[in-house]
Amino acid sequence: MQEAKLWRVQLQVSPNHTCCELPLRTLCSHRCFVSPIRFHSKGTSQLSTIGTESQPGRSPLGVIGLGYMGTVITERFLEHGYPVHVWNRSKDKADPLIRQGAVWSDNPLRECQRIIVSLYSSSVVAEVLSQFESALTASQIIIDTTTGEPQDCEALAARLKSKKVVYLDAPISGSSQQTREGDAVVMVGGSREGFDQCADLWTVLGHSVFYTGETGTASRMKLVSNLILGLNRVALAEGLAYARAIGVDPSAALDILKVSAASSRVMDVKGAKMLAADFTTQARLSQHLKDVRIILQSAAEVGLPLPMSETHATLLMQAEAEGLGDLDNSAIACIYRQAGT
Repeated sequence: MQEAKLWRVQLQVSPNHTCCELPLRTLCSHRCFVSPIRFHSKGTSQLSTIGTESQPGRSPLGVIGLGYMGTVITERFLEHGYPVHVWNRSKDKADPLIRQGAVWSDNPLRECQRIIVSLYSSSVVAEVLSQFESALTASQIIIDTTTGEPQDCEALAARLKSKKVVYLDAPISGSSQQTREGDAVVMVGGSREGFDQCADLWTVLGHSVFYTGETGTASRMKLVSNLILGLNRVALAEGLAYARAIGVDPSAALDILKVSAASSRVMDVKGAKMLAADFTTQARLSQHLKDVRIILQSAAEVGLPLPMSETHATLLMQAEAEGLGDLDNSAIACIYRQAGT
């Protein structure tokens, strides 16, 4: 493998962010993966610290899909002074956002130059965009935060490119709560020019933003991230169950684990939820199962066995069968409690 070229650019970012350039190596022989820009938030990203009124002169930003992530994305841009035009299949989900200042749109592509899409899967993204396709105009930018299949992202990008529309796959690593707090990481693949034209948006979406290269590279990186994140989560659930079973106080165990060599960010985000059996949804368990299935399929296509992810998928399917699919993904801990540990 050859070392990926390090791109050097200067982007205008807010005073609360800096950027640095980090070279990475190619993921494989035919797909360049570079990370030229990473934004670091130097100040607080709490929504409450930012004005809620739209700033004059800003063109409206479209958001399609108002699930957990789409709702939080909309809230963040409203709080940062952007006029936001929203659409969702069920219009009632938009009502709380409209009360906060969002504008309902029957077709955001008709009204917005830049549109963020946050839906369940790549197939849903393609289906929904096809409904609005007649409103597409040259130079529009579609920013797809959906965790989907890289090949589908590439196909959609090619379809939109034929209409002179830029497509960026921009999945977000972090739960809806982490995104709400400005603690997410964003990976972006696609046109470099399109990425640069959205510099002001990246600093709202996350504290660190990576440009990964051509279309599909960001989606692939998100799958890598989700594989490790999911295994960390189930390892924590199993570890806490084991502590309880052998007479170690799980709360004390979590405190020690957080400062030990075994520590992971999952412990900070999901540990307390597991201990309190608070499975209020930040990211649905069933949605992660969808992602693990994509991971296993893509690994099978290149002949790589993933035995730990296969076991993880089995546990997630068991949890889903027991009615836990719509709960937070930390509800994987229930599998161990129901097993009597």
